[in-house]
Amino acid sequence: MKIAVIGGGSWGTALARLLAKKGEAVSLWAYEESVVNAITVQHENRPYLPGVPLPKNLTASCEMQKVLEGARVVLFAVPSQHARHIVNQMAPFIKKEIPIVSATKGIEIKTLMFISEVISEAFNREGAGKIAVLSGPSFAQEVAQDHPTAVTLASENHHLALRLQHLFGTPTFKLLITADKIGVELGGALKNVIAIAAGISDGLGFGCNTKAILVARGLSEITSLGIAMGANIKTFYGLSGLGDLFLTCSGALSRNRKVGELLGQGASLESVLGKMQRVAEGVETTKSAVALSKEYKVPMPIVQEVYHVLFEGKPPRQAVADLMAQAYGKEISLEIKGMRQ
Repeated sequence: MKIAVIGGGSWGTALARLLAKKGEAVSLWAYEESVVNAITVQHENRPYLPGVPLPKNLTASCEMQKVLEGARVVLFAVPSQHARHIVNQMAPFIKKEIPIVSATKGIEIKTLMFISEVISEAFNREGAGKIAVLSGPSFAQEVAQDHPTAVTLASENHHLALRLQHLFGTPTFKLLITADKIGVELGGALKNVIAIAAGISDGLGFGCNTKAILVARGLSEITSLGIAMGANIKTFYGLSGLGDLFLTCSGALSRNRKVGELLGQGASLESVLGKMQRVAEGVETTKSAVALSKEYKVPMPIVQEVYHVLFEGKPPRQAVADLMAQAYGKEISLEIKGMRQ
């Protein structure tokens, strides 16, 4: 079975390798010719996943039609703010019955749509039964090194979810399924914003006490917004919620945590992003998170302070002080109908 992977970054390549090692015929689309050449000639994606040998049955091309032709499943792993443009390029070459798995963690700024919704709209699909979302605590480098990893696969189509669970699953890569796409996509996107805050804390030289505040209260903010948007609260205490938040806030491989750390050390956002080859989704997602907070009238003080630091030049130490000034009164309790607080 041919599988098309759209996106030649570290995450797309790691998942393409995983599928190819299982014996699937995997074709990867990448924007950069350097990536395609490296995979084709050296069987290694040196720009984004250096040091990881790739199976020879993993091919690559810059031609969208060539990659998608004959594909039975499409995996989408493109940075969120480029998603609509790339999906529109894909649309002429994919039949409506072909399932698409979104592995992109972000929210489109202009529309505040999740990437699965962007895909559904672009393909003019009446339902979302052929679209699934893959998210959870998973550094690409560690997946490519076959470290034990578990993620969440969300789909409203249970039969599709079971099929994809089998397709992607390996002895070291497991998928737990759910129907809660809203919760999975929101958790995967907003944990990057909280990770920037955690990185700022690291850059300022604060310790575990401070990071514990950010993780716990950050999870409360994400959960509160998720409930307002119709997500299942249980999702946020699973792999794609708490699991991914913990990984991204604490892991040395986290790009979003690194952005925050450099900001905490005094670097400007422009200089930080200028030195990064790979996208830190949390920077742009912060704008979407603030907009959603206002739209759903959910207070999100950590998200708001990250926005002030990123886009309004607020000193990171002052942002931390202002957050601490707000930490008084009762612990957060979520008002959920039918559930005791």
